[in-house]
Amino acid sequence: MPRMPKRIKFRKQMRGKLRGNATRGNFVAFGEFGLQALESHWISARQIEAGRIAAQHFLRRQGKMYIRIFPDKPISKKPLETRMGKGKADTDFWAARVKPGTMLYEIAGVEEGLAKEALARIAQKMPVRCRFVGRRITV
Repeated sequence: MPRMPKRIKFRKQMRGKLRGNATRGNFVAFGEFGLQALESHWISARQIEAGRIAAQHFLRRQGKMYIRIFPDKPISKKPLETRMGKGKADTDFWAARVKPGTMLYEIAGVEEGLAKEALARIAQKMPVRCRFVGRRITV
């Protein structure tokens, strides 16, 4: 089932701007390998779920997968052939805001080749260009 918030303060939001690069959530924090976005976009809850299913089907219950983005933005859409006016439409789907550099998914507990293949399958489902990254060694 697609992810969405349990409760929110306001039902509808303005569209907003997706400018600049990610300053938070832009490095591998939980796993050993990650999938990093190279473009800005909204990623819907269904796309996030499709990526999760594709990776878990390939990994066959090996390792651990972390989803680093959460769809917390309600996107509204008016029905087709509807006249202008009559207020803002109801929520159509939930989306996560993604800026360049945002870490989308992380994988731990598998070797690099297997992780690279699993993250490549996730990248096929994403509406943004992505790259495979490893954990940075801190001294």
